[in-house]
Amino acid sequence: MSCGPIATNRSERPIKAGAIVRRKDSISASSGKVHNYTSVMQESAPSTVIHTPADAKAATERLRTAVHSVIVGQDRVIDEVMIALACGGHALIEGVPGLAKTLLVSTLARSMSLGFSRIQFTPDLMPSDMTGTEVIEEDRSTGTRRLRFVPGPIFSNVILADEINRTPPKTQSALLESMQERQVTVGGVNHPLPDPFFVLATQNPIEQEGTYPLPEAQLDRFMLQILIGYPTADEEAEIVRRTTGAAPKPTERVLSGEDVRAIQALVREVPVADHVVRYALRLVRATRQAQDAASPNTALSGPKLRIMDYVSWGAGPRASQFLVLAAKARALLAGAPTATPDDVRAVAKPILRHRLQLNFNAQADRIGPDQVIDELLREIRVEDTGAAGAKELERLVKPAGA
Repeated sequence: MSCGPIATNRSERPIKAGAIVRRKDSISASSGKVHNYTSVMQESAPSTVIHTPADAKAATERLRTAVHSVIVGQDRVIDEVMIALACGGHALIEGVPGLAKTLLVSTLARSMSLGFSRIQFTPDLMPSDMTGTEVIEEDRSTGTRRLRFVPGPIFSNVILADEINRTPPKTQSALLESMQERQVTVGGVNHPLPDPFFVLATQNPIEQEGTYPLPEAQLDRFMLQILIGYPTADEEAEIVRRTTGAAPKPTERVLSGEDVRAIQALVREVPVADHVVRYALRLVRATRQAQDAASPNTALSGPKLRIMDYVSWGAGPRASQFLVLAAKARALLAGAPTATPDDVRAVAKPILRHRLQLNFNAQADRIGPDQVIDELLREIRVEDTGAAGAKELERLVKPAGA
């Protein structure tokens, strides 16, 4: 009789940063193979008071400084990861090996005193190896046996799903419930995940043999797709100096889990004008011109663009939601009182690029999603709101009771 995987705890030791590292082996009952993962639980940093956009901006600057004490360059990547975290969303990061993707996520988790787990996705990884399973536990005093749930590595605050496209759809779908519902169901029992909960999945854009591409439904669950490129010559020189010299100092813990939840709550309160929402909608709906051609209501669809001939399927309503939410987060982290069309434009590429399905003509003409989005940003204009828009903006940023 199969009793499911048996989890064993090999070591638990403190490290300099004040964290406890738990290295565990999950032994799969189906294959017998041992899957390793590392879980790092950080000591709590002192909670700060975050009530206003100025507080959020100051906290962001402290976090950015702490991350840059380890990570060289990659300013855009760090900003986009922090936007996803501030929104409570998840991110898909794409880059070749050796660009510090794992180091970036682990450093971010340490800086925020959050738990961190890295899961290496492989073709034989089973869902229970990631989510946890029930094991038989015997009471030596009475001889009775009972089932006890042993949590898997998904029970952490920050999850690095390394090379997510190397595992079969069965395991990928198990991650889907965790991302969307923030819980794991095992044996008919729901087990809530820690809060905050953030998944950063990675893909290698070069090597595609033996991979399982993510289905569109799961790609749409990721708020952002972040592209990470090679460092500049000066940045690479600094990387070499740092990594070949003396051991670096432990990362400073500048935020706590309470601070992260406070920032996420503030993002929802950032005001956004109607013309900014309409601008975001027009950008998204312009990608669906083929599907909207027969629709009688095309007021928000924008002009007919030739570049859309390369798009077979456009972005769905979740893109509109995330576009406005990410614009609000970007404004908050910059200390701005309200989101603007510039914030929408700044987050358009990471929000839309993985939601556009291009056709064969795009492949033949070497047209990628970013080129389509660039054309959208050039052609779709912000509405001229005039005096009415100025009054609305004044109303949004005016303090309550003033």
